[in-house]
Amino acid sequence: MANVLTDLAADIYKAADIVGREAVGFIPAVTINAGAEQAAQGDTVRSHFTREATVNASATPSMTIPEGDDQTVDTKTMALSQIASVRIPWTGEDMKHVNNGSGFETIYGDQIRQAMRGIVNTIEAHVAGVAYKGASRAYGTAGTTPFASNFNEIAAVRQILFDNGMPVTDGRLSLVINSAAGTNLRQLAQLQKANEGGGTELLRQGTLLDLQGFMLKESGQVQVHTKGTATGLDANANLALKDTTLALDGGDGGSLLSGDVITFASDSVNKYIVNTGFTAAAGNAVIGGPGIRTAVASGAELTIGNNFTANVALHQSAVELAMRPLQKPAGGDAAVDEMIVQDPFSGLVFRISAYKGYNKAMFDITCLYQAKAWKSDGIAVLLG
Repeated sequence: MANVLTDLAADIYKAADIVGREAVGFIPAVTINAGAEQAAQGDTVRSHFTREATVNASATPSMTIPEGDDQTVDTKTMALSQIASVRIPWTGEDMKHVNNGSGFETIYGDQIRQAMRGIVNTIEAHVAGVAYKGASRAYGTAGTTPFASNFNEIAAVRQILFDNGMPVTDGRLSLVINSAAGTNLRQLAQLQKANEGGGTELLRQGTLLDLQGFMLKESGQVQVHTKGTATGLDANANLALKDTTLALDGGDGGSLLSGDVITFASDSVNKYIVNTGFTAAAGNAVIGGPGIRTAVASGAELTIGNNFTANVALHQSAVELAMRPLQKPAGGDAAVDEMIVQDPFSGLVFRISAYKGYNKAMFDITCLYQAKAWKSDGIAVLLG
C-alpha cells in the first residue's frame, strides 16, 4: 500500500511545528552536516586542518627561487556511531478504539511530536557533552551561576577565544547557557532598559539579545560535570608553552576525566579543560589547544576543579554535527512508504517510515548521528 503517510502529512507537520518543549541551543550553534545520502553505523567523516605557518626572518636576494617551506595538513576523522530511534506500533483495533475518542490522526501527531522531541533532546545532549569536553579553557566559579550582577563573564570567555586566535567578529560566535544563567541575564537592570539594552525585546518578550559578539542561546541540555576522583597528581616534566600532552604522576590511581578543569599551583589563572584523561597513578593527559599558556615546572601540583555546569562559548566551525538516514539494504526493506520531515525547532531532518505487518502497522523514526569537536581553540567553558 503506497502513500500511507500522505493522508497523515498534515498531522506530522502540525506536530513538528510544536515540537521541543526544551530549549535547543547547541545544535544551531555548530556546523551541521546533514546530507540526504544514507550511511551505515561506523562510517567515517573526514576533515582537514592546517598547522601554524613557519615565518622566515629573512629574504636573501638570489637569482634562484628558494624552496617553499614544507607544510603538513592534518586529517581528522569521526565515526558515525550514534543511533536514535523511535518506533510507534498501531494495530487495527487500536485505531478503531481511539477513533471513538480523540482520533488516530490526533494521537499519532502527538506521538510524532514526542518522538522528535526525544530524538532532538538526545542529539542536543550529545553535542553539549562533546563541546564542553573538547574545550580549551574555562572561566568562572564552579557551582556559581554566572551573571548574578553583570555580564562581564561574556567578555572573559570572548577573551579566551580571542587569545586562542579565533575570529570573534564574523558573526559565528554563540554562547549556550542553561535556564538559570538566562534568568540572571534577564534580571539585569541594564539589559531591561531600552536605552541601555538596545531594544525592548528582552523586557517585553524575554528574548536574549546578542552581547559582546555572541549570539545568546539557551539549552535544556547544558551538561553538569562531575569531576574525577584523582588526587596528588603533578607535572612529571617541564611543560612548555603550547604543550597539549601533559605527563603527570604522583596520583592515587583515581580518575582524571574528560571535561575536568585543572590548574597548576604555579598558575591559578589558566583553567585548562582535559580532553583526554586517564585512570592511574601516572599517565599522559591531553588538554585542549592551544595548550599550556604559562610554562609549568616539573613537580608542580595539579588541582582538579569542583563539579560545574558547562555553559559553552564556541565558534561555529569548532564543532560539527553529522547526521544521516540509516542505510537500508539494496532494493529497500519492508517499508511501504517514507516521508522526510524537517523539525523547524532544531533544523534537523528526519525520515519517517511506515511498515505493514499482520494486522499491525509501525511508524519508525531512525537517524544516525555523531558530533565532533574539531578545534578546541574555538571552545571555552563558562563555569556555572
